[in-house]
Amino acid sequence: MPSTIPAIAPPTIQAKTNIRPRYTAALRLWHWGNALVITGLLSTIWFMRVIIDVRGLRPKIRELAAQSGITLSLEQAKAISKLVSHRIWDYHIYLGVALAGLLALRVLAELTAAGRQRFGYRLRQARAEAGAATLVKYSYLAFYLMLVVMVSTGLGILYADKVAWLAPWEETLKDIHTVDMYLIIGFLFIHVVGVIANELTKRRNVTSEMIHGGALEEE
Repeated sequence: MPSTIPAIAPPTIQAKTNIRPRYTAALRLWHWGNALVITGLLSTIWFMRVIIDVRGLRPKIRELAAQSGITLSLEQAKAISKLVSHRIWDYHIYLGVALAGLLALRVLAELTAAGRQRFGYRLRQARAEAGAATLVKYSYLAFYLMLVVMVSTGLGILYADKVAWLAPWEETLKDIHTVDMYLIIGFLFIHVVGVIANELTKRRNVTSEMIHGGALEEE
């Protein structure tokens, strides 16, 4: 009598439902939007100080006026030079408001991201591992603080002539805003050099990961 071979049920494969990309779409949108806006902001400064050179324009305005028999004070020449820079500063303000919006997006992205996708998680992980990763993550934290200072002082300068208690702080806010700008430039230089070094040596595709999200990670 032939023996009956029991049927063997195929193994059950459970789908992994908690697999997510390394970088969220919101973070990637913030990253590239932030890069474009900061480039635009720095371009307006470069255009004003190098291409037009508004401060250097004031003596020329007084000189041309004198040739026509008109005597202008330094303040009057300064007021005229502001007419030249007015439109560029408008773009600077628009981009500054966009930067504030992107900063809000970054906070929202952090709050809505899954555990391993959060910057806070990666910072704690880097601290536990120590080494260069910790320094990199703390540099990002410093950059976020720079952005907060940049947006706060920029808005303070924008509304200094409309809010009474901000008026006495306008020059101080401008000084902090300028120093913070140079700190951001320094960070961006180091960041770009670090990315290029990683692409060429240790971790390839670091740039493309910030486009497509990177390798999938299981929660």
